[in-house]
Amino acid sequence: MILERSPAQPTIKVADFRRDFEAIQSIRIRVFQIEQGVDAALEFDGLDADAVHFLAWVGQDAVGTSRIRFLSPQTAKMERLAVLPELRKYGVGRQIVETVLEFLANKNIATVQIHAQSAVVEFYRKLGFIPEGEEFEEAGIPHIKMSYTF
Repeated sequence: MILERSPAQPTIKVADFRRDFEAIQSIRIRVFQIEQGVDAALEFDGLDADAVHFLAWVGQDAVGTSRIRFLSPQTAKMERLAVLPELRKYGVGRQIVETVLEFLANKNIATVQIHAQSAVVEFYRKLGFIPEGEEFEEAGIPHIKMSYTF
């Protein structure tokens, strides 16, 4: 994908898992496995088929993704937020998170949990997530548990 100065405004949609999983997988492999060195067995943990996935599109190109899992009738966990490197700093990640939060608000979820990589805690804090507890390691990367309450 060749970018000019800034990409077109992305469109964020709930993904059709069967049709879109190849695009989701491609983004996550590039970001988590290739860029961050996460083991494939950890990244693809067997929970994808039961999750709700979101995809960010610029034209015909899938450029970002996230998934949510419902932990209880009142609690969801947002995971695997990934944006292709060339699209970072254009607000794609923020738009994905805002879309996920809107989706969950419409489902009457009270709390959204995340395990944020420590390097991006401020990104989530600006979106209303509150850090909880101490830093821990997950997939060899420092993380902080955070939550968002509606």
